[in-house]
Amino acid sequence: MAASATPGREVVLETDRLLLRPWGVAEAAVQRELWTERDPRVPPHRRIDADGHPTLAELEESIRTDDLWSTRLLAVERKAVRDVIGYCGLVDGRGSAGEPELAFELLRRVWGQGYATEAASAVLDWARSSGYERLWATVWDWNTASRRVLAKVGFTETERKVVDPVHGTTLFTTRRL
Repeated sequence: MAASATPGREVVLETDRLLLRPWGVAEAAVQRELWTERDPRVPPHRRIDADGHPTLAELEESIRTDDLWSTRLLAVERKAVRDVIGYCGLVDGRGSAGEPELAFELLRRVWGQGYATEAASAVLDWARSSGYERLWATVWDWNTASRRVLAKVGFTETERKVVDPVHGTTLFTTRRL
């Protein structure tokens, strides 16, 4: 994996098959597709609402202003095809202070091809080289695919859980770097 930071502190990570980089406004359609594909068990504030929000225009504006997407939440682009298939990166999560959360989400059409594991591994390498000692990741108990990805990259489940009778239990996982 290769990593570089530009003067604007933009992170770019590269693996054999993937380029992880800042979002472009033209890629808001990918974000919208991610919103539309989310499992119905995901809480409503993370899905398209009855009025169609967030709209494509709202997502474009969020990329322009970096309002919804942390600069550490990178677009995942397949190098061979040059298409964006989701995101992976670090966010200020629900773990411990100074220990961010790994987050990833890919379009359904690319599931099962190892991209999430590859992207997560690149982000872990970058986090380690950036001085982080531990990361967290939260995952719904019913999300077996994401739980598998987290296990593959070395996360272990903790005793910490948040039970939601409507949406399922959120599991807290962690990994030392």
